[in-house]
Amino acid sequence: MIQAPFPTPCTELFGTRLPIVAGGLMWLSDARYVAAASRAGIIGFITAATFPEPDALRAEIRRCRELCEGGPFGVNVSMLPKLVSPVKTREVFELIVDEGVKFVETSGRNPEEFMPLLKGAGVKVLHKVPAVRYAVKAASIGVDAVAIVGAECGGHPGLDMVGSFVNAAWAESHLSIPYLIGGGTGHGSQVVAALAMGASGVVVGTRFVVADEVWAHADYKRRLVEAGPTDTDLCMQSVRNTIRTLRNDTTAAVKTIEAGNPQVTIQELLPLVSGKIGRNAYVTGDWSKGLLAAGHSLAFIDRVEPLAAIVARFEHEMRQALARLPVASP
Repeated sequence: MIQAPFPTPCTELFGTRLPIVAGGLMWLSDARYVAAASRAGIIGFITAATFPEPDALRAEIRRCRELCEGGPFGVNVSMLPKLVSPVKTREVFELIVDEGVKFVETSGRNPEEFMPLLKGAGVKVLHKVPAVRYAVKAASIGVDAVAIVGAECGGHPGLDMVGSFVNAAWAESHLSIPYLIGGGTGHGSQVVAALAMGASGVVVGTRFVVADEVWAHADYKRRLVEAGPTDTDLCMQSVRNTIRTLRNDTTAAVKTIEAGNPQVTIQELLPLVSGKIGRNAYVTGDWSKGLLAAGHSLAFIDRVEPLAAIVARFEHEMRQALARLPVASP
């Protein structure tokens, strides 16, 4: 039985030591990274879209299970309606169920139509949303937990653009299921603050990209170490698909197009924003091209190191934060 030094409904749900979730990172969340998260006492999610061929996804799940040595892990399924058909999504969920995966992280749209399949197989569902109102809806359809990402998050913060500090306290009076807070989370004191406001844990993305176990090029990681929270940019609001990424040539080009043509379509932007362009940055280290998800937790990235070391720093910072409070530490 795992001893959780900060027990919450999150640690109970996933069977982890710490109330921290390593959210799915497109192209980057593979078996090696996710297993490192599991061994460090948290949970991570393989990104199914990174392995579009069923045999490849199945093999990655099996590899992850072996590397986790009995520890928890899950699979992230992005369901962006403009990019992924419901038929393809169902096939992915069927494969996940067939492989006996116990946890999934869903995002992109309402997972209601897939809930009977998942719940029937005993799969626990963490649904990621960009606003409290969507978290309330997700709770009503039976998900086990929600992750609410604020305006500071890397990737897709949605359209409401409410910050994580507000979300953490606001959600407490609206939800009866466990919720996590994400967006700009990269320091243990933020975890303690989120717990104090009612959250059961946090979801972390950008802060973990510099982990040794993430396969991205060393030059890309070096840029993240050098960058700060003001080195991100927002674009694609015109197509209602707002994204926060590392500021570069592509973000400048996309913002120029959107300013000149507010009716631009996502199909017209694809030559600049295709995910394959972003993947190339991870391969080559050339961060000047592509929409490369990065959030305000760039503020806390100061070195490249093993994921276990980053998680240990989180735990140390959590204990320091508790010690500063006029209450007894656990």
